[in-house]
Amino acid sequence: MTTTQVTQQVSPTLLRSHIDERVARIRPSSTPLDQISRMAGARNSGSMKVDYYSVDIKPGTTAVKTTLHSRSYAKGEPFILSVIDNSYLSESDTVFFPTVKTDEGRQLIGYISQSDGRSVTIHPINIEYNDDGQYNLPTITKDTKIVRMGRAAGELDVQTPRYNALPVKNSNYCQIFKSQIEESLLQRLSDKEVGWTFSDQEEVAILDMRMCMERSFMFGNKAKISLEEGTEIMLTGGIWHQTDHDFTYKTIDNPTMTSLMRQAFSGSNGSTRKVLLAGSGLIEHLSNQNYHKVMSVNDRVVKWGVDFDLIVSKFGTLYVVRSEVFDLCGMDNHGMVIDPEYITKYSHIPFSADRISFHKQGVRNTEAVVLTEASCLVLRYPTAHMRIIPEA
Repeated sequence: MTTTQVTQQVSPTLLRSHIDERVARIRPSSTPLDQISRMAGARNSGSMKVDYYSVDIKPGTTAVKTTLHSRSYAKGEPFILSVIDNSYLSESDTVFFPTVKTDEGRQLIGYISQSDGRSVTIHPINIEYNDDGQYNLPTITKDTKIVRMGRAAGELDVQTPRYNALPVKNSNYCQIFKSQIEESLLQRLSDKEVGWTFSDQEEVAILDMRMCMERSFMFGNKAKISLEEGTEIMLTGGIWHQTDHDFTYKTIDNPTMTSLMRQAFSGSNGSTRKVLLAGSGLIEHLSNQNYHKVMSVNDRVVKWGVDFDLIVSKFGTLYVVRSEVFDLCGMDNHGMVIDPEYITKYSHIPFSADRISFHKQGVRNTEAVVLTEASCLVLRYPTAHMRIIPEA
């Protein structure tokens, strides 16, 4: 009697095994950064080197450089204070000292009448005089915060110290990203057990190229390499290295999340809607939180063609997505908050898929597709973005 067991022993290839004709293509959601930059549109670059400018408003605070000890001053007499960065303060500015209390328990407020580049001359405006017509200035210690408030001009003043806000020049290199696939004519004509075509190979090659670009856009180091044969290779700088605005944490709990949201959105920190690209460890920490009235987690939304979870707070809204780049680079507990309003993609060579017939050229009996793009990402307003780093 012939059975399948006997047949397998005598003629193992006679019975055809079931073959799933669907080839499982690995499609990780690991290119959210590349996706967002593409959906936002790229600017054309006339060269491989991109020069760009970013401008920031003048910082709202500075600090005391040298301690000024308490003493008495005559009525109307100002005090002179040295500050760490005097360029932030100008004549006619009013200033606020949050941690300096007068004898009456008020937070000290003053008016700057003179600034010479090294120190400022300040008239206190909310301090009481004693019977001798003097006032007592409390000690103002080194590193005391000084908050810059509005200018106060006189009735007859026509001019005021000019406000200087000049763009700062930065640069990055466009990197030439390439991938190539080939198929011989015999391979194309041959019958296959599964529906695997040259177009399928091209699709997978594009996905792999984008995944590699994602890693360069995040962690790449700007550099230029000259090879022995005279070829010059330009490497793009990743956005991780384009900001030094960091948030560090030991554990993720509700107070930490509130601090994270505050730092990401408070001050002159760009938009109220930002994207958090996070490693799986950080995503796990975020998922384990019991969010309260300060923050809430909404259902998933699709934006820029990417599925996001939303964390909504009184400071702003985070679009959260897992980025496999952090896991792959051993940084699964890290993340980066980016502001799509202030991230720009420059493209010197837009993405192209050029078909080449090596058969017609007499090189070899194959047809090929060469995928090419020369591009880079830049942060136009570095403090609008934030790196999230666990403490060592």
